[in-house]
Amino acid sequence: MRRIVFLSLLSVAPCLAAGVILAQDAPRLRGPEPFTEEVPAPPMQRQVTDDVRVGRNYPDQPPVIPHSIEGYAMDLNANKCMSCHARKFTEQSQAPMISVTHYQDRAGNTLGGLAPRRYVCVSCHVPQTTAKPLVENVFTDMDAITEPERQPERRTR
Repeated sequence: MRRIVFLSLLSVAPCLAAGVILAQDAPRLRGPEPFTEEVPAPPMQRQVTDDVRVGRNYPDQPPVIPHSIEGYAMDLNANKCMSCHARKFTEQSQAPMISVTHYQDRAGNTLGGLAPRRYVCVSCHVPQTTAKPLVENVFTDMDAITEPERQPERRTR
């Protein structure tokens, strides 16, 4: 029994040593010194509210929200997004209708109303801001790689 424990420790020791080395090389995210000091939050960035639809970067990417959603009600009794994006209001509002997938449950069964798992729109759809990116985006769309001559100019954020 002691031999098994000893051999187990021998096999784990290099992993532990590697973990210690990696942890020392990892960048640290630090807050204020001392950690109990309260610092003001950075100001919120201005939302992009030009109502211009933005192209998607990959299939099935949820569309971004091209307008402000500040003050939108979203609780058990109300979903402000549906006042424009529900099928019965899109002709009047000229807003894009939500996908039929939003009316399906996990098994693909069509429901009489919005699926509970799709009710909180901002779980997938996000408004855009004028914030400077934290890291450079070097993403290239697959269509642009495979068929660069067919790609129209496209606005992305």
